Amino acid sequence: MHNGNSKNQLNEFWHAIESAKVISKLEVDREHGLSAAEVENRINSYGKNELQEAPPTSIWVRIYEQFANFLVILLIVAAVISAVLSDWIEAAAIMTIVLLNAALGVVQESRAEEALAALKKMASPDANVLRDGHRQAIPAREVVPGDIVFLEAGNYVPADVRLLETVNLRIEEAALTGESVAVTKNAQLELEEDA
Repeated sequence: MHNGNSKNQLNEFWHAIESAKVISKLEVDREHGLSAAEVENRINSYGKNELQEAPPTSIWVRIYEQFANFLVILLIVAAVISAVLSDWIEAAAIMTIVLLNAALGVVQESRAEEALAALKKMASPDANVLRDGHRQAIPAREVVPGDIVFLEAGNYVPADVRLLETVNLRIEEAALTGESVAVTKNAQLELEEDA
């Protein structure tokens, strides 16, 4: 069902195209949605609907980052100078503080990374889509270009979508724009490409 230009299709300004043309360009049956086979093809072509994560930071990089700070380097230099001047107590005190600070920093970063991973698991939203003629809930990461997504009050928008129909739709965009006032959305509105 793909026409071979799958990667190029994503470069369209979908918000500036009439909704019927979007349906046509993405080769979607508005009454039945995508078939399971077509979903599989699109996952293979486009990948999952998720951000690529940076690889986890190794313990050695975390330790290095604790010492790659001007003030920490200054304290180490002060400890070395104190040791050269035979002030062993001051040198030991400074190095103890530097090492404790580094250890606490590494532990805090590790815990923060673990907490973020736990939050990400808890916050993975579902999406209601039309596939094979049936409305079904799927993990948001499985939404593909061409899926017909249903939004209801309280739902997260699971992907960058082109609205086909709206009834009094207001979207809270604070996470994206910082604006705390909900924005009214209208499926019939066609915008310029640079909007």
